[in-house]
Amino acid sequence: MVNDRLPAHLEASAILRLAESQGGYATVLAKGEHDAGTILLVTLCRGTGGVLYEKMPQLDGSRTFIAAKRENPEKPQEFSEYLARRRQQDRDIWLIEVDIADPERFIAQLADWR
Repeated sequence: MVNDRLPAHLEASAILRLAESQGGYATVLAKGEHDAGTILLVTLCRGTGGVLYEKMPQLDGSRTFIAAKRENPEKPQEFSEYLARRRQQDRDIWLIEVDIADPERFIAQLADWR
């Protein structure tokens, strides 16, 4: 079986460039394993409404970003604490934050990379 998965560091770089090309801002909050680290993506719109996306395997063998957790506006610290716990559980994960005007459209574009 051939592994056609893009190395994590290249995928992270592409996510940053895509966000910037669309007038957004992206930053790597935590670097994970260079080639095989899991990428967690936090999207924001104007600094609010955080949604954590994680790549999950699909029935057809692909891996697409699925919303795994949404920030509660009344308790934003819970979202930050959750991200910190995830990072402690797996030091190989990449945590990327993207602040962009249309987060759902951005995630849909990432799905087209397959």
